[in-house]
Amino acid sequence: MLRATYDKTMQLADHPQALWWLAFVAFIESSVFPIPPDLLMIPMILARPSRAWLIASVALVASVAGGMLGYAIGFFAYEGIGQPILAAMGKAEAMEAFNTRFNDFGFWAVLTAGVTPFPYKVITIMSGWTAMPLGTFIATSILARGLRFFAVAALLRVFGAPVRGFIEQRLGLMFTLFMALLIGGFIAVKYL
Repeated sequence: MLRATYDKTMQLADHPQALWWLAFVAFIESSVFPIPPDLLMIPMILARPSRAWLIASVALVASVAGGMLGYAIGFFAYEGIGQPILAAMGKAEAMEAFNTRFNDFGFWAVLTAGVTPFPYKVITIMSGWTAMPLGTFIATSILARGLRFFAVAALLRVFGAPVRGFIEQRLGLMFTLFMALLIGGFIAVKYL
């Protein structure tokens, strides 16, 4: 089953509409979707290494735009729903203290979530919810997502053929490692 899925993904990665699909996935992953764009980006670069920088650029722009949607969700949902509920419960001051603490470390939170497998959408929504300065959020998102996507693109561009061979020979192991990272990210969100 994994082999068939991998082969189909590699075929789709070379499809003329692949960049649009990557943009769509990168956009919604930053605000609501649980699957990272790397699942499309990696096979796209492996299929056409000469387009690595273009693919990374599309993922970056779409991801930052999607992050701004996540920020808006956090900002407007908190103002309209969360804040009145907390005020009614007498917890508005506690939330203000949390917002200040989060924003003190906001740069590092956005940078860490943007580069690691930690679900980026959690931080984009939380950044809006705590009213992190939008300029800081956008600049950090560009830095973090740029580091992530361009590092992947550079590694695959330079080591593409051997990496592809390694992945194809150890497809089960690679899938298991990816799922462990994905599940680990969700567990970290729940307990941190």
